[in-house]
Amino acid sequence: METEEQGLLLEFPLEHYRFETAGEASSKIKQVVRQLGVNAQTARRISVCAYEAELNAIIHAYGGRMRVKVFSDRTELEVTDEGPGIPDIEAAMREGFSTAPDNIREMGFGAGMGLPNMARSADEFQIKSSKEKGTWIQMLVRY
Repeated sequence: METEEQGLLLEFPLEHYRFETAGEASSKIKQVVRQLGVNAQTARRISVCAYEAELNAIIHAYGGRMRVKVFSDRTELEVTDEGPGIPDIEAAMREGFSTAPDNIREMGFGAGMGLPNMARSADEFQIKSSKEKGTWIQMLVRY
């Protein structure tokens, strides 16, 4: 953890298929924002954003990173990955759309709710993706 612009900076590596680490980043983020006085409902929204991004990177990307900046009035989350990119973002934003392989679905993941849940839980949501550069997601939750 580092202090940046009067905010708190948290960074988490996201490793391909490391399911045993799934949820660690979102749990830590939720713990930090609650300790800083963010109400439970808003902390849950932040945690949903982080968890869904975490899982998507673990399932689909070849590696990535989550950077979280916690300020007195908002939390900003930025997730970058080195994945294959999302060929059709519009389709991926529809609830139930999934490109997760069967083995991932059998584990209980890949239901096609990740991106829709992130967009619904964040006050601001941006996504860019390309085959050459992977995926970049930025979310902001105000409180």
